Amino acid sequence: MSTPPVILLLSGSLRAGSSNETVLRTAQAVAPSHLRTAFYDGLGRLPHFNPDDDTDPLPPSVAELRAAIAEATAVLICTPEYAGTLPGSFKNLLDWTVGGTEICDKPVAWVNAAAPGRGLGAEATLRTVLGYTGAYIVEEACAKIPVDHRMADSDGVIADSEARKRITHVLGLLAGPRGPATKPEQA
Repeated sequence: MSTPPVILLLSGSLRAGSSNETVLRTAQAVAPSHLRTAFYDGLGRLPHFNPDDDTDPLPPSVAELRAAIAEATAVLICTPEYAGTLPGSFKNLLDWTVGGTEICDKPVAWVNAAAPGRGLGAEATLRTVLGYTGAYIVEEACAKIPVDHRMADSDGVIADSEARKRITHVLGLLAGPRGPATKPEQA
């Protein structure tokens, strides 16, 4: 019996109940039975990135992050935009992945949960940073699914059937055979 694919869910928001967390909690709820999801909740525990500390033994929270990425089949990110780019805490998380090889060639996609026309700066920065990590961006799995806090039910999961279908589709694309991907050129 084969091991089911595992999609690691990374939220770029520290805010409890954020729309980004709502998207990822919904992904957990709608994931088909042939795959598993794992929600990474250590964003706030990561130390500030310092290349001097990117050596063995790694800080425990960094080792936990890298192990979670290594164990995953693919990674789904949902992050807010802050001041036109990624929030500093999430950029810090990504910085900790540059020195490791765990995310290199790993299928990665994101859901932009911002209102229409927003979040593009975060997407652009995410694309650039993932290029430095060597991640395999699954283009067709990257989606814009605007989420308003009123869309979530009392469990913090999106109730809207169309949004749920789109998130399920993203998971299927991310866990499926590799399609066209982009490895952005490093600046």
